[in-house]
Amino acid sequence: MRHTACLLVLVFFLLPACREGRHESSHFPGEVPYSFPEPDLSHIGPPEMEMFPCSDCHDPETADPERRQLEMAHEDIVLEHDEEHRWCLDCHDLENRDMLHLASGELIPFEKSYRLCGQCHGDKYRDWKAGVHGRRTGHWDDPEQQQYLLCANCHSPHSPAFKPIQPKPVPHAPEVTK
Repeated sequence: MRHTACLLVLVFFLLPACREGRHESSHFPGEVPYSFPEPDLSHIGPPEMEMFPCSDCHDPETADPERRQLEMAHEDIVLEHDEEHRWCLDCHDLENRDMLHLASGELIPFEKSYRLCGQCHGDKYRDWKAGVHGRRTGHWDDPEQQQYLLCANCHSPHSPAFKPIQPKPVPHAPEVTK
């Protein structure tokens, strides 16, 4: 009788519990399995977009998808972001230059560039959505009053690493007088 009771506990309680932990995850690595509200970023755009819309100059009919050193309008942009494996059209869309594209091919506007960054930087994306990375202003308890900054507001997407800085000298201990 005791073995039957143990078997019933195993079949009805333990096996279903074990199976629950084996589900396939649809999340990016580093992304939390719960969701945060999608921030309203319609009030901000990428920093320093004085040449937007890009389609004013870029014609998809004459686009050159070949990886190369840029020589004309964007020669000041130096790619220092996995430059051995990446280049412009890994993020910027060839057909619609006013849009970015995800690895899946989905087009996204520059205002949602955080999704593009989040494909590789999942832990930072998760923290940004939770409000512990990056900068947001407004009311913490009222999503209507929150203002978010995009990744590109603090990190250059072409050279995103913070440059090394020299630390200040160690402070001197004050002299003790009697």
